[in-house]
Amino acid sequence: MDTISVAVTRGEIVESRHRVHAVLVRDGKVTESWGNPELVAYVRSAAKPLQALPLVPYDLPSRELAIACASHEALPDQLVAVRALLERAGASTDDLECGPEHGSRLRHNCSGKHAGFLFLCRARGWNPEGYRLPEHPLQQEIRSLVAGLLGREPETAIDGCGVPTFALSLAEMAAAFAGFARGAPEGIETLTAAMTAHPDSIGGPQAVDTLVMRALPGAIAKRGAEGLLCAGLPDGTGLALKVEDGAYRASYPAAGAVLGIGELAERPLHSSRGDLIGAVTVERKGS
Repeated sequence: MDTISVAVTRGEIVESRHRVHAVLVRDGKVTESWGNPELVAYVRSAAKPLQALPLVPYDLPSRELAIACASHEALPDQLVAVRALLERAGASTDDLECGPEHGSRLRHNCSGKHAGFLFLCRARGWNPEGYRLPEHPLQQEIRSLVAGLLGREPETAIDGCGVPTFALSLAEMAAAFAGFARGAPEGIETLTAAMTAHPDSIGGPQAVDTLVMRALPGAIAKRGAEGLLCAGLPDGTGLALKVEDGAYRASYPAAGAVLGIGELAERPLHSSRGDLIGAVTVERKGS
């Protein structure tokens, strides 16, 4: 099937178009796809539930588990959760190796994940210095988790926050999230329960993953950089979609079309004055 075409209309003119590849997987099989389901992309922040999996045995509060899975927007309650996890780790913002965002390491959208990494270093007795590096035992453990899930060694690169990220096909990503929805690998159900209990912690009021979880109770969703979105649905279906040119805005209507979420199907385009001047929508064939 063709890719999903997302059009950005200003006035009466289509100003831009984005191509989106997407796939649905259930019971290990592709049930529907748009574009190339074998397209390989880096999973980026959509890997956070797996990266947080080693935290499960430590009985952390669900809000702190959720923030470890989050790409947060530095909202006050989100930062409270990051600080709580840092305190539990016996660490400070200076120990975060994600680098600054908006002038602060704490405000970096991956600081919750990094706070979780610092907690694990303390719990395991590992030297926290360089915890982000591929050779650190923490990152080696996470790589082993991903390899076990895939049944192969994944190709890696460095994510925007400084830790390794993994190259998977969209079908592999969708299969992973289908597994998450069904409680595999062991322990993931604790993280998915934390995510569904605190959807606003995972992104923010207008983040696409938060909106998907609000619209589909019981679903989990996690966005990643460069226009990536993965979701696991209560019926055991997994979704992965990737905007070919990396435009995050196109993931909203694409997800709305694939998942049948009407409120995401059309995203308004506003001027800096707040005036409605256009829309971002999925193009229908023949339109």
